[in-house]
Amino acid sequence: MTSLYKILVCVVLTLLYSCVNSGVIKVANVEEFNHAVKMALPGDIIQLSNGIWSNAELMFDAKGTADKPIKLTVEQKAKVTLEGQSRLVISGEYLIVEGLVFTNGYSPVGEVISFKKKKGEYANHCRLTECVIDNYNPAERMKLSYWISLYGKNNRVDHCYLVDKRNRGVTMAVRMIDEDCLENNHRIDHNYFGYRQNLGANGGETLRLGTSRYSLSTCGTQVDSNYFESCDGEHEIISNKSCGNKFLDNTFYECKGTLTYRHGNDNIAEGNFFIGNNKDYTGGIRIINKRNKAINNYFSDLKGYRFRGALVIMNGVPNSVINRYHQVDGGVFANNTFVNCDHIQLCAGSDEERSAIPINTTIVSNVFYHDSRNAIFTVYDDISGITFKNNVIGDNIENINNKLQAIKLKVVENEFGFKMPQTDEGLGCSLAKPAVCADNTGVNWYPKKAKAMQFDTGRTIAVKPGQNTLFEAIASSHKGDILSLSESGDYLMNKSMIIDHPLTIISANEDIKPVIKSNSAHMFVLSNGGSLKLKGIEINGNEGPNHPGNSIISTSDRSMNCNYKLRVEDCRVSNLDVEQSFDFFKIYKNTMADSILIRNCQFSNISGNIMLLDKENDDRGIYNAEYVIIEHSEFKDIQGALVHLYRGGTDESTFGPSLHMETCTLTNVANGDGDNTIWAIYTHGVQVNHISKLKMEHCGYLNLHMSNGEPITSLSDINMIDSKGIKYNNKSFTASNVMVNGVEL
Repeated sequence: MTSLYKILVCVVLTLLYSCVNSGVIKVANVEEFNHAVKMALPGDIIQLSNGIWSNAELMFDAKGTADKPIKLTVEQKAKVTLEGQSRLVISGEYLIVEGLVFTNGYSPVGEVISFKKKKGEYANHCRLTECVIDNYNPAERMKLSYWISLYGKNNRVDHCYLVDKRNRGVTMAVRMIDEDCLENNHRIDHNYFGYRQNLGANGGETLRLGTSRYSLSTCGTQVDSNYFESCDGEHEIISNKSCGNKFLDNTFYECKGTLTYRHGNDNIAEGNFFIGNNKDYTGGIRIINKRNKAINNYFSDLKGYRFRGALVIMNGVPNSVINRYHQVDGGVFANNTFVNCDHIQLCAGSDEERSAIPINTTIVSNVFYHDSRNAIFTVYDDISGITFKNNVIGDNIENINNKLQAIKLKVVENEFGFKMPQTDEGLGCSLAKPAVCADNTGVNWYPKKAKAMQFDTGRTIAVKPGQNTLFEAIASSHKGDILSLSESGDYLMNKSMIIDHPLTIISANEDIKPVIKSNSAHMFVLSNGGSLKLKGIEINGNEGPNHPGNSIISTSDRSMNCNYKLRVEDCRVSNLDVEQSFDFFKIYKNTMADSILIRNCQFSNISGNIMLLDKENDDRGIYNAEYVIIEHSEFKDIQGALVHLYRGGTDESTFGPSLHMETCTLTNVANGDGDNTIWAIYTHGVQVNHISKLKMEHCGYLNLHMSNGEPITSLSDINMIDSKGIKYNNKSFTASNVMVNGVEL
């Protein structure tokens, strides 16, 4: 009887386990997950229970079959999140991962999702679908990490939502590290890549295929039907570094940079839409290497120039080593349509090193239209190796040695809102609208983010004068709020005011400037996520503490992985002189401003600097601010500098920085006795530098150090009186009506 009972129990348990394994195995923690994976058989479904999975390191190492893959999913989509220091490793064969959300944390190692257990143990024939990675970043902006790394062969990543990557490292990479990862036949499709902020350094690509080491090997990945929105990390949105890849039917919406054939041969881009909407640095396709093609693509309202043009054909390096620039050879650019794109760059990058011009290359049956710009083509070198055939330009566009057919083009906006030049059949692209948009990519169960909230989008809150009243209002404020200092009088602070979201502080009365004073070392501190707008305010530093190193505004002294904005308008700042080195704005390393604006302001009696944007001094192409605008302002009795803006090194992956200074008066700024290195204005490596309508009296030097790429520097209508003068490292700038102590420059 006992033996029979035991047999019956074993049979029942076996039947129960068989039923479970043919259905769904629900797991509530990592231990249960690991056991389920260990026991998994082809056809099993492992389901993560609803809730927050904190610090969950999931190793999905199993083997399904083509007919019966093993699936990892969730109990309910959007109700399971992996947070803290969580990650996922996929290894094995015929596996499917679906429905995971990574947020509120960062990976403890270099990859959030990896298709590799260890070298030699990869995922093959696996699929990652309908997964989300949302702002899953370490605090250190320069810490290297990837979100998704593809290894192995025959894998697919589709319908994923990947948004708000902020630190150094590629959003998604196809990794080619040995023979088992070559000729991989991956597919990356129907994903939403969004809101990659400007990194201000190399390493901000959204998608990379291969590396220079294996760049002459076949990758064979297809990237199709993806939507890229505001992917602004650096000027290679997609960095192709391998052979035999296809980029089909993707949409690039307001993305700074280009789809770049950086290394590798025999790649093709076809059926893509590049929509710039006149945003700075938006570009199209950049071509290097052999037999690369761009066919039947649509480009509109792209503003990028040099390496970020709508179409860029590079010069190469003769006998190039594998990680430099191979000569363009056999390129084909056919049936593309360009509408209101500012720059087509031929032989770009031509210099002493990059002297190998394009050869055996054809530009055929393309249409170039611009309704306001005549000079859209820039030719940097000999284009005899490029054959032009059957291309059409608008009759207002300057021709290239009569190589293009100029006609009066009629442009019609089609039913989808895209401007299409009307030409003979066979010219330009055949596309009417993008294959994909934001709504049919990514997932449909997780809300897509709006663009980052800006100033003046929240409540208006009246704040009365008094001690710490403004501090308390800031502490209870929300994104986009406006704090209105509604009465004249002093706002006295004995604490630093921490700004951790976009916030505006204004005077309610244009004729009255409320006065803010503080006895803390830093009146305002921009912490991660913070941006500040001041308007109509007076700031008086006479209550500052009696020790050096004070500032009115400071960034966090820790790394900030979220870029910030600072706007100061119609303000008066004075008496920052209770101690030495009292700065107006103080920044720290590993912080990045999208923009800094000073407009219609008066600054006086300051013992330190207005702003030194020079903390990235490792000369690796990193910098602290993208746009700096100073206009219609007065600066008087400033012991330090008005501005230092620094970008060192020779890296060519970034956009800026950019300085625009106009209609300002400087009196006794950086006018130290006997020190010939005191700079009133110091720019180093600035890519766009326009300084005009300046009067400088009793001031230190204006310095121009032009390096890296093709910086655009212009000086106009500047009058320096009894000042130290202008220093420059070369004469690659323009000067008009610039007087230095009575002598025209």
